[in-house]
Amino acid sequence: MTELAGLKALVVEDEGSVALLIEEMLESFGCEIAASLARVDQAREFASKGIFDFAVLDVNLHGQPVFPVAHILCERQIPFVFSTGYGADGVPAGFNASPVLAKPFGIADLKRAVSSALASSSH
Repeated sequence: MTELAGLKALVVEDEGSVALLIEEMLESFGCEIAASLARVDQAREFASKGIFDFAVLDVNLHGQPVFPVAHILCERQIPFVFSTGYGADGVPAGFNASPVLAKPFGIADLKRAVSSALASSSH
């Protein structure tokens, strides 16, 4: 168990095998998966109303950018991490405070990014 134990995560990823891998990594930290979603519309709805502590967001979902979801999370002050195969250049400047994980990433990378997002959101 880690400092992440008991926290609830939203996973937004359109590739099923990648989503499963992220979920397994988060569960190994002791996190609970609040939801795992593959479409922007689903993610926007859950981001608006769902109960969770942080999110891992794939930047590109079936050709649609995830940034509308990120805006909702910013409004709700819920920390998040971007995961992308495009690198940090694919993330708009307004989201510079959020960690960006370059795919493929390992378990230590995910833990570090989530911990960083949570630390920067606590005041």
